[in-house]
Formats: sequence, C-alpha cells, structure tokens
Amino acid sequence: MLKLKLSMLGTLTLIIGLSTLFFTYLLSIIGVTNIIALASFIIIFNIAQWLFAPYLIDAMYRVKALSRSEAPELYRVLDRLCRKSGVKTPTLMISKIPIPNAFAYGSPLTGTRIAVTSELLNVLEPEEVEAVIGHEIGHLKHRDVQVMMFISILPALFYYIGYSMLWSAQFGRRDRENGGLAALIGLLSIALYWILTLFTLHLSRLREYYADRHSASVVEDGARKLSEGLVKIVHSTERVKRVHRVSNSFSSFKALFIADPDSSGRDLEDISRADLYRGDRSLVERYIKRKITVMDRIAELFSTHPNLIKRLRALQELQQ
Repeated sequence: MLKLKLSMLGTLTLIIGLSTLFFTYLLSIIGVTNIIALASFIIIFNIAQWLFAPYLIDAMYRVKALSRSEAPELYRVLDRLCRKSGVKTPTLMISKIPIPNAFAYGSPLTGTRIAVTSELLNVLEPEEVEAVIGHEIGHLKHRDVQVMMFISILPALFYYIGYSMLWSAQFGRRDRENGGLAALIGLLSIALYWILTLFTLHLSRLREYYADRHSASVVEDGARKLSEGLVKIVHSTERVKRVHRVSNSFSSFKALFIADPDSSGRDLEDISRADLYRGDRSLVERYIKRKITVMDRIAELFSTHPNLIKRLRALQELQQ
C-alpha cells in the first residue's frame, strides 16, 4: 500500500512539476497576458465540464436513480460498505446499457453517485456485485473524479497552447524569426501534451489498483470476489459486443468504468489461452501465471486501466 501511495505521489509530482516548469518558460518568452487568458479559458471549461458531466453521463448511458424500495438489498450493501469506508452514502443509479460495468461519478451540482448497469446485475453473483461496489466506493473515498479532473487540465492546456502557436506561426503576421519561435514552442507544447497524457494514464491505472485494494479491505474475501467479477465482466462484455455490435459511444467515459470495454477482446483472448473460464473458485488461478508480452505492456501505456493479468495478480497478493 505504501509503495502504491508513493508511486501515485511521485507521478502527481512529476506531472505538476513538468507543467509548472514549461508553463513558467512560456510566460517568460511569450508574455503573461495571452497565456494567462488561454489558461483561464481552459481551466474554466474543464471545471464546467466537471460540474455538468453527470447530466451528460446520465443521457449517454441511460442512467436513472434507484430508490431504496426498488433495490433494498443493494442499498443495504452500499450503506454497510460506506460506513466501513467512512464516506457518505452516494445515490445508487442504474444504467440501461447492454454491457456489465459500474462507475462512480458526480459533482457539487449532483452529489456523488454510483451506477451499476442492469447487465452487471444479471451477470455477476451478489457477492461479486458487492466487491464491485466496494471498488467504486474506493474511487469516491480517494476523490479520484476530482483528482483526475484537475490533472487532465494540464495536458489540455499544452495541447491548446501548442496548436494556437502553430496556427499563429503559419497564419499570423509575424516576421520569420518570431514565426519560427512560435512554431518551435508549438511543437514543444504538443510533445509535452503527449508526455503528460502518458503520465496521466499511468496515474489513472494506479488509482484503479488503489480502488481494488479498498474493495479488498472493506469486503470480506473481497480480493477473490473482485477477481472473479472482473473476469466475468470481460467475458460478458466481449460476448455482448460480438452479438449486438455495441456502439463505441459506450467508451466515451470509459475511464470511469471498473473495466475498460475497449480491451475486452484482448483480455478474453488471454482468458481463453489460459483455459480459465471454468468455475468461480478457480477462475483466476492459472490466468495470473500467463506471461505478459511486450505488446501487452505497450497497449497498457495507452490505457486508462491496468493490464488485467497484472490487476488480478495484485488482487491475488492481497488474498494471500
């Protein structure tokens, strides 16, 4: 746990440090007014997006609130895990999309929410649903929505600075020397955007591990239950995508999900090669022994979620 916390802190420090260093450099050579105006616009835009995103998520994923009379057992589980976690009970939501998943979200305008899809309740056993809810409570407890919103501002800032400088260099009325400097700054900003994006994705993966650990700590035998639930989610997601040709629009906010729907095909191939999908108790035993390939590691660099094998291995260590 300490190693994970230090890794998250180190990644946060690196993202903020790189951003501050380059931003200070830009201020020194371009001038305060233009950069501050652009930065202010991006920050305001991202905060507005955070405030109103729950309404967009509700519309995209066909989410509605579940009352206590509609789901008394789910609320009993939610209340108990929230008490153990020391957080206020969020509103429980149901999402009418055909893939099994769950996500935590919210803003000061809507309050905190945990949504489960109707398919998740069909596919997973109650004990596995409990572990999934424990994971989502972990995200709320660690304020992951707020942290990732703040960190995502920094890559966006340099993305827009980069393209505005390149646009200015190409079409602005500048002499050749200033135009060349603007183009160079634009290219450096775009490069920094990609670097910061990779670090942001790394931080997102670390916070998934952290939420997994939280579930294991508040749910009895939570590591086993969550491991089994994750593999079932992957298996069912790929089956649904193949049969119903599910739209990629379900991936628009995939960073919120407990499992990445875009990687379900690759994960399912891993499960098939490991000959694992054969029973709840032994669901993960052989799968975690499979070797992680170079392509697996490259794919993970551009993913919001950890490689499934590594994630299950981390949960197995908690079990032991």
